[in-house]
Amino acid sequence: MAYNEFLSDRIHQIFREKRANFYTKKMMGGLCFMVDDKMCCGIHFDKKRETDLLMARIGEDAYPSAIKKNGCYPMDFTGRPMKGYVFVSPDGFDLDEDLEYWIQLCLDFNPMAKSSKKK
Repeated sequence: MAYNEFLSDRIHQIFREKRANFYTKKMMGGLCFMVDDKMCCGIHFDKKRETDLLMARIGEDAYPSAIKKNGCYPMDFTGRPMKGYVFVSPDGFDLDEDLEYWIQLCLDFNPMAKSSKKK
């Protein structure tokens, strides 16, 4: 299944409002939003839950308080959670202000994030 176009449009709108320099890249069966050539956030369809999830790269400092939020849980593809990343289920980003909260956390962390090495 493809990623949720409506959620993609909502995220695009937030990035435009914040005047973020971003582009999208199809990855892992979903859509990633890249800021300064670094993965910032994304949309992932979870086959087990049969729902779209927001993948948020928020960093290890923001993680302890963010994980307590409604709909947030560790990002885990392989049985081992990735540090500084979380998944947020739709009940955690249904409201525009909730989605903006998560995108802002991602944007706040982005300058400190390491970029992937170019091939």
